[in-house]
Amino acid sequence: MISRRDFLQVSMAASAMVGASGFGNWARLAAQQALTQDQLLEFETFGNVSLIHITDIHAQMKPIFFREPEINLGVGAAKGQMPHVTGADFRKAYGISDGSPSAYAMTYNDFASLAKTYGRVGGLDRVSTVINSIRADRPDALLLDGGDTWHGSYTCHHTQGQDMVNVMNALKPDAMTFHWEFTLGSERVNEIVEGLPFVALGQNIFDAEWDEPAELFKPYKFYETGGVKVAVIGQAFPYMPIANPRWMFPEYSFGIRDENMQAMVDEVRDMGAECVVVLSHNGFDVDKKMAGRVSGIDVILSGHTHDALPEPVLVGQTHIIASGSNGKFVSRVDLDVRDGKMMGLKHKLIPIFSDVIAPDPVISKLIDDQRAPYADQLAEVIGHTDDNSTLYRRGNFNGTWDDVICDALISEREADIAMSPGVRWGPSILPGQAITREDIWNVTSMSYGEAYRTEMTGEFIHTILEDVGDNLFNPDPYYQQGGDMVRIGGMGYRIDITKPQGSRISDMTLLKTGEKIDPAKTYVVAGWASVNEGTEGPQIWDVVESHIRKQGTISVTPNTSVQVAGA
Repeated sequence: MISRRDFLQVSMAASAMVGASGFGNWARLAAQQALTQDQLLEFETFGNVSLIHITDIHAQMKPIFFREPEINLGVGAAKGQMPHVTGADFRKAYGISDGSPSAYAMTYNDFASLAKTYGRVGGLDRVSTVINSIRADRPDALLLDGGDTWHGSYTCHHTQGQDMVNVMNALKPDAMTFHWEFTLGSERVNEIVEGLPFVALGQNIFDAEWDEPAELFKPYKFYETGGVKVAVIGQAFPYMPIANPRWMFPEYSFGIRDENMQAMVDEVRDMGAECVVVLSHNGFDVDKKMAGRVSGIDVILSGHTHDALPEPVLVGQTHIIASGSNGKFVSRVDLDVRDGKMMGLKHKLIPIFSDVIAPDPVISKLIDDQRAPYADQLAEVIGHTDDNSTLYRRGNFNGTWDDVICDALISEREADIAMSPGVRWGPSILPGQAITREDIWNVTSMSYGEAYRTEMTGEFIHTILEDVGDNLFNPDPYYQQGGDMVRIGGMGYRIDITKPQGSRISDMTLLKTGEKIDPAKTYVVAGWASVNEGTEGPQIWDVVESHIRKQGTISVTPNTSVQVAGA
């Protein structure tokens, strides 16, 4: 990992390479609790190429609260390595003072109290202000969007992504790649992509029938910037047909496609690329492995796992940048490229403190225009949290928002056990805050949100938990094919993350009776987000809204039903 010193010497070919992070100064300012917009945007221009990275916005156009994960476990070679460090250990690693704005932005401790001090984060009008500031300093900076953009809100769902397309087009990206966008259905994705004023990238998006690169998505694009020939290669989420419904995009196939990535890197180098950037939605650990297998990549801009790291991670000669999610951060990366080689890098992870950064009025109006037809529906108050309950999602296991969703499934669908997908998106709600319809949709919105009710044997439930557990805790990152652990309501279990598949899950217990789950017995299970075509049931947002209306005030208690071993 690159040091917080101003410059770190590392070898690169026969040259000396200089790397630097802009985090150190921000950390000191944050420790003083004296942030201003000028201080947040302060950056000593470096080299001759600038990249601006945003990713995993999940259709969050307005400022939000967002709690970082408490549990983010690494396995195998990733154990104890960034980004699998949280809380006090994370603050210690980066020299962040407790209670500072940095602590609020980057870690979960004291989240509710710090949120009341430092306010909301994100907002694409604030993001625009940051982008405009960088472009004023470096006019030909490349704005690169890592995907998960046209998904995750009430208005995005009801406009089939058009609200986000309109706002993002106004930010003028140079390229983007993809994941959840494909759950709009390939017909809609194709329609949007054909009309984009910038390039859609994905070297790993292939025609499923012919196993050839899909014509609509380009593997790479060249840019002349700072007198340098930069090639940006796209890497879409490789596990689309596993993590999401294959029937929604049957003409496309994905995969990591290391061999093709290497071929693309070699091709652009042969065509004169002096700098190679990969715009990736692999997830951080997959990007680390890919960086060790594919040579010639200078920078990977990483997305999917929502990690926010204030410094790049170095794998061989490749720098990996993680820029968070939900519009909470923007990364600026300045490169010094000379004689066809990257000689140095300077990076700053810029937190979007909404009360500190002034909104861009043009983008503010555009956002309000997208939301105006739905204003009454968005603002309707459905319930409240009590004075001690924070609703959040992030983490390897159940978050409190997930517990509320599981409680809703059990009560509204009259089930013994509930299952909710381990997705990472969704803002947080503070104690004593109103829960609006918009808030519910921010954690449930998707194009296959039917809440099913079915019967499963105890053995089948065990199989599901083992399969999902292997997606998350297989020591080989290339077998980590989804989100976090499926969230479970009404049942407890023990998981040993060090064990192989089939041996991780034990002590499954039905909470309402305290009895062990019987492999041969049948249980009523309610869930949502099934990848199976034709799933029937009410939409999950309606189920959750009904539950919250009946409760009135939502109270959550620590969930101790999952016992984790081997962490």
